[in-house]
Amino acid sequence: MVELLEYFKARKQQMVDLLVELINYETFTTEKAMVDRLGAWMEQRFRDLRADSVERIPCVEVGDMLLAKWNSQAAGKPILFLIHIDTVWPTGTLAERPVTIDEQGRLFGPGAVDMKGGITIVLSALQGLIDLNLMPERPIWVLMTSDEEVGSIYSEATIKRVAAEAGLVLVMEPATREGALKTWRKGISTYTLKIEGRPAHAGNAPEKGINSIIEFAQQALEIHKLNDYKNGISVSVTMVNGGSAGNVIPQYTEAYIDTRMVTLRQMDQVAAALNDLHPFIPGAVVSVKHTHSRPPMERNEAAFLQCKAIGEKYGLTIREDGSGGGSDGNFTAAMGIPTLDGMGPQGDGLHALDEHVVLNSLPERATLVAGILRDWQFHVH
Repeated sequence: MVELLEYFKARKQQMVDLLVELINYETFTTEKAMVDRLGAWMEQRFRDLRADSVERIPCVEVGDMLLAKWNSQAAGKPILFLIHIDTVWPTGTLAERPVTIDEQGRLFGPGAVDMKGGITIVLSALQGLIDLNLMPERPIWVLMTSDEEVGSIYSEATIKRVAAEAGLVLVMEPATREGALKTWRKGISTYTLKIEGRPAHAGNAPEKGINSIIEFAQQALEIHKLNDYKNGISVSVTMVNGGSAGNVIPQYTEAYIDTRMVTLRQMDQVAAALNDLHPFIPGAVVSVKHTHSRPPMERNEAAFLQCKAIGEKYGLTIREDGSGGGSDGNFTAAMGIPTLDGMGPQGDGLHALDEHVVLNSLPERATLVAGILRDWQFHVH
């Protein structure tokens, strides 16, 4: 058996160079022209890697998406990679914080781990399989999106449409700080709570008013009771705005509610509780509007165990963990498609000033990805 791990270890520097090249394309989500520059580079890279087809999916508000396919005529369901090229860092950040590598072998830079590192691994794994003449005869797809950092609001429908045909989804978000896969992620639902009272002069006739802030305060305490941290449920009032003037009983108060949970059942339970809120103060009007959802990514034990076995075959120890934050894997897992997340490199500092990649993890993850492409078996029980 060809020693894939040794092959990729010998090409670690090429992977580092590729990662630096990707980071040097600044791709803040809302700066479409900048994101599309990297998109054009990615399109050429896919063609250089002998993709059968590269479809450009135009987007008006954000960067265009790409769907690259290999072995389109091969039998079986495709293995689908989900990657996103956008970052949370505005243009100019790189000038302030250029790429650096410390003595511990950590590469720092905006977007390094989220997710230029994951993109590096996909491109390197495909290149390695081509170079070694080990490309498997199975369909392999890569969907590149450009708005994950704002909730995939423009790409969600495309992700679901493409993933519906896949047999396995590999999400190239970073591994945990310890290098583990992410086999579960909390789902998120957000809500807006609106309360309408009745204005009145705070000095002359306060008793004639209905104080929307006082109503909100009582609702906030009820909402807080929905927290069940032990079982993975958090319900947080994160923003509130109310009142119009210092001498007026406030007529309107509005609040933002962030809810996160581990299972779809919990998501339904929290939604039912929020929709069942009733006024405490006679005459007050309370309404709750659901604004956005990303379903939980529930753990798929069979998928993890097969991934772990493949990793061991190539000399890797594969561990698992989870995350309170969401990714595009939440969408595909909720569709019932086996999904493995955190397939990107080990690192830390997502969305933070110390964002970095542990460089020794690049060859290891490229080996795992290449091994999965070669050895994955569907319907393994």
